[in-house]
Amino acid sequence: MRYIKLLIEYDGTNYHGWQSQKSGGTIQDIVTEKIRSVTGEEVKLTAASRTDAGVHALGQVAVFGTASNLAADVIMRALNAKLPADIRIMDAEETAENFHPRYDAIRKSYFYIISEDRRHSAFLHRYIWYVHSTLDTERMAKAVSLVVGEHDFSSFRGAGCGAKHPVRTVVAADIARFNEMNFMTATFQGNFIKFRIEANAFLRHMVRNIAGTLVEVGKGNMSVETFARVLQSLDRTIAGPTAPAQGLFLEKIVY
Repeated sequence: MRYIKLLIEYDGTNYHGWQSQKSGGTIQDIVTEKIRSVTGEEVKLTAASRTDAGVHALGQVAVFGTASNLAADVIMRALNAKLPADIRIMDAEETAENFHPRYDAIRKSYFYIISEDRRHSAFLHRYIWYVHSTLDTERMAKAVSLVVGEHDFSSFRGAGCGAKHPVRTVVAADIARFNEMNFMTATFQGNFIKFRIEANAFLRHMVRNIAGTLVEVGKGNMSVETFARVLQSLDRTIAGPTAPAQGLFLEKIVY
């Protein structure tokens, strides 16, 4: 048995997240079915992150075992010929039998894109949360610095989270403002904010719940001091709302 590691990029707009469901329509289901059509085998595809419906990925990692003699790069090309255009295999290589994409990860990074603009681009709305408010990014930056380090993130833990414990170590978190975004050789002007976070692991909806709470800080509905108390309270009910899925990207997984 050989083990193939895939680096996967996808636009999550049209899918019910990564994780397989009885109703289908998930990225795991689609990639697994295409692997079956290439190798002729029933395979188990295991990923590093179970992204939610509508969430995007630039660097998802997944592994499957196969008895096929097809080279990894041949499998990659065959899969890309069969997969929908919004799911792409960016790299494929053989890996060790004991490699686990989730448990062997040292850290993962996500970023979230927000726009203050009231005008919605026809080309960017899939990837941005338009908040229609002017946000104080200095206050947001002060608040997000408080999540760096080892904390119990119960205040930002989504319902149905299957993690054994809520303690995670955030190694970096920051807020950056930018005024233009390049897309398809065009440049879109606007008021964009990027929230980026890197940690050893994440809880369900953790990034989206932090993003939603940071927006409350940016709007002035919550002080930096209150954000600190929310983190310390371990009470999800007093944190901000869950930010919409479309602004979130799984950026990179480091092994």
